[in-house]
Amino acid sequence: MKKIKYSLLLLLLPFAASLHAQQKPALTWKDVSKWNSIRGNTYALSPNGQWLSWAKGPVEGDLQTVIRKISDTTNFSYPIGANPSGVIYSKDSKYAAFKVSAKEAEVKAAKKTMKPLYDQLVLVSLPGNRKTTFEKVKAFGFSGESPEWLAVQFAASENASKDKDAAKGTDLLLYHLSSKKSYNLGNVAEYSFNKTGSILAYTIDANGQNGNGVFIRDMKTGLITALENDKANYKSINWNENGDAFALLKSNKNEQYKEDVFTVIGINKIAGEQSNKVSYTGIGLKNFPKNMGINGNGSPYWSEDQTTLFFGINTLEKKADSTSKDKAKDQPKAKPGVKTDSLAKGKPEAKPAAKADIEKPDMIIWNWQDKRLQSAQQTQEMRDKNYSYLSSYRVTDQKFSQLADSTLKNVIVAPKNLYAIGYDDSNYELMTNLDGQNYTDIYLIDLKTGSRKRIFEKFYTQSRGGLNFAPNGKWASFNKDGAFYSINLETLQQYNLTEKIKASFVDELDDHNVLQPATPNFGWSSDSRYVLIRDNYDLWRISADGKNITPLSDNGKAKKQEVRDRFSIYPKEKGTDLGRDQYFTIFNTSTKKSGIGLLEAGKTSIKPLFMDDNTYGAFQKATDGNVFVYGKHNNEKSPEMYAAATANLANAKQITKNTPDQEKYAWSSGVKLLNYVSANGDSLQATLYLPANYQEGKSYPTITYIYERLTDAMNMYVMPAFPGGGFNKSMYTSNGYAVLMPDIKYKLNDPGMSAVACVVPAVKAAIATGVVDEKRVAIHGHSWGGYQTSFLITQTNIFKAAAAGAPLTNMISMYSLIYWNSGGTNQAIFESSQGRLTPGYWDNWDAFSRNSPVYHIKKVQTPLLLLHNDKDGAVDYTQGIEYYNGLRRLNKPVVMITYRGENHGIAKLPNRKDYAVRMMEYFDYMLKDKPAPEWWSKGVNRLDMEKHLEARAFEKAEEQ
Repeated sequence: MKKIKYSLLLLLLPFAASLHAQQKPALTWKDVSKWNSIRGNTYALSPNGQWLSWAKGPVEGDLQTVIRKISDTTNFSYPIGANPSGVIYSKDSKYAAFKVSAKEAEVKAAKKTMKPLYDQLVLVSLPGNRKTTFEKVKAFGFSGESPEWLAVQFAASENASKDKDAAKGTDLLLYHLSSKKSYNLGNVAEYSFNKTGSILAYTIDANGQNGNGVFIRDMKTGLITALENDKANYKSINWNENGDAFALLKSNKNEQYKEDVFTVIGINKIAGEQSNKVSYTGIGLKNFPKNMGINGNGSPYWSEDQTTLFFGINTLEKKADSTSKDKAKDQPKAKPGVKTDSLAKGKPEAKPAAKADIEKPDMIIWNWQDKRLQSAQQTQEMRDKNYSYLSSYRVTDQKFSQLADSTLKNVIVAPKNLYAIGYDDSNYELMTNLDGQNYTDIYLIDLKTGSRKRIFEKFYTQSRGGLNFAPNGKWASFNKDGAFYSINLETLQQYNLTEKIKASFVDELDDHNVLQPATPNFGWSSDSRYVLIRDNYDLWRISADGKNITPLSDNGKAKKQEVRDRFSIYPKEKGTDLGRDQYFTIFNTSTKKSGIGLLEAGKTSIKPLFMDDNTYGAFQKATDGNVFVYGKHNNEKSPEMYAAATANLANAKQITKNTPDQEKYAWSSGVKLLNYVSANGDSLQATLYLPANYQEGKSYPTITYIYERLTDAMNMYVMPAFPGGGFNKSMYTSNGYAVLMPDIKYKLNDPGMSAVACVVPAVKAAIATGVVDEKRVAIHGHSWGGYQTSFLITQTNIFKAAAAGAPLTNMISMYSLIYWNSGGTNQAIFESSQGRLTPGYWDNWDAFSRNSPVYHIKKVQTPLLLLHNDKDGAVDYTQGIEYYNGLRRLNKPVVMITYRGENHGIAKLPNRKDYAVRMMEYFDYMLKDKPAPEWWSKGVNRLDMEKHLEARAFEKAEEQ
């Protein structure tokens, strides 16, 4: 046997003071149901940096909001019901507000009774913790940068909410925070404060449309001004950045069209003595396209100089009687004295059949010349029907310009509104949908004249993207042929930005079938003088003309250290303001250590503040204070928030206590980073997570979890949960399993064999550590990982058990099937994305068959638990059935589970619970010699299924 060479790094391995100390119990799935933790997307820092808030609670059950004072231990907790709600602070940080939703029990009861549920609003005065509550609240908001007002919009009554034709207006309460006085505005449909909070714009929608219109209220004087009144509906108020102008939409019924006809309204000069109003509908005007109207689903907006309104237009459908009237106008008129029914000699005029009486076939026509598959057209039918084509109306000379059309559909306006860029892929759409290689023609649109000029032909966007605008709107950057360029939009002069740098700007880890995939473009500096571009490791500051090049980090390749991301911490920042401190994540690809780096204002070198065995994120800075908060976590420690009062983040202190329950249970003892060589000769890594209560010298049952490259997540915490794919690392390590996660490097036209070449040596390297019991190793993967699992067991017997979720199993049949979630063909996914097989199987039969599990099915000796849902819109259900039936035909142990109505991943909680429990039962039987679950050993007859499910169902654990 060939000797395996490997090296390992043992990280964060806490040992108990005494091996004889009492061991903590392992997690159970009922423990997971009540696992208490912070919802990671609910953190909010007050503007002055004195308060941090978050929502926390169990996996199932009601939550609470916590508001914590950063400088001491003061904290307030409030119940908020079943749905997490973020906290909003007033600009002066004296008040916090949040919604309280219905409790979980009320939500469940309401599903049966159809009783409407309402939210409550809680307003808290800080630091005194004085609460004011408002019932049946629809929406709320503070008055912009002014700390004086809170607007509270109430929900519609129960009867009104059931009537789809009822007026949408409800009461809007304006609550003055200091005086506690309130003012009510009735029938408000929509409201919005401007930036400073000095003006409130709102629309009225009353019964019978009586009094409908758009109004503004001066929040200092209380003066209300009606800007327009009409029997119409108004919506989509959109303020400009300065807060002195806004645009919105007005809709009216129209005799000709089935849809409402919309008008865009622009209001400006609001700060003056008298505001100015502009209205534009377009229909019937000379330059406005026929049978089109202003789109009612978008938000119109002003140009920065307030000379132009931007909005979308879309196709309108005429009413049947309107179409008949139009056709009648075009019919030849009878001569005087001649009856129209005598125009057809000897034949009376036939009465046309009503459309409802015409029997039509229900069918689809698939034509080989279709640029998009019929299935894609059906999936995207509503998007196509309501597609919004960007247009503009210049107020000064009343000029309408349609910027986007049926060929140039994707148009993006550059900052400052001087230019727009349009992307036309019509010449390449068919081939793009076949092979996934994206090309487009790019046009520069002069917004003053409306003229178009093609500046790039057959521009490759796959893995590179399009043009990245500078904040001044006069420059853009892009990637082409492995290099980065800039283009001056005024002169169209192009500059190669990276040709003088001795580094590669092609992503060295991207092994998909794409042309020279680009490394990250961090965008432009705020002054539009520089572009920030990263090679595979280091970040560079390059002048717009490419003449001035400065490295912002150095020697990253030798250190194996990447500048990964920039934290965007300044809300008003456009581009990267190099005159202010900037913060970046730094990651070492060799050790997996990470940290935060600081680029000080005006400096040219990113200084690492710390690098360790943690993962960092959720970085925020107080908008009006010098307070910084960030999150930190690793395999053993859940995400916690830390706060610092200095730019170098020194002396940061922990603010949160995320998972208090974790201390009660056994947890992973650490993680080893393995270095090994694949069968293809590539140096790779794998992470080996140690089981709870690990004892050196003892070997453990092990789950090998695979996807593509996984080791970069070595120092990430995994919250106990019921995942859509069934596997939870923390649950398994708590229950005495080791978990192995190897990296996989792919060779084109050998995705399955690549997995074998990488995973099997990783397992052998893990066995050689002594941690892994070579006779008790299993493998699991979902989706692409499910495919690799299904294939690996045809090539090796190193695994005692396998579980594959939603796997591809026959690359030949899968290649031409439909990806139903989008309606597109799998061919593009195979040829330029994850499948890594090209060209089609008719010219590449050996590769397709060599990498298809079903073609090697006779060699399978590993028991398989297979999951495939009947509404899987990513990997066709027939892929699982084909593999299951093949194994069954050969009398090989296999059980396939299907959750009816579920898609690619499991969404419904009862199903997620069920699958998580079954998978662990299966692995416990295979690797721990526990009794075989009856559903595995005997199966379940259809007539017995209901009783079987009732017997296994478990609700969240009650207090013991």
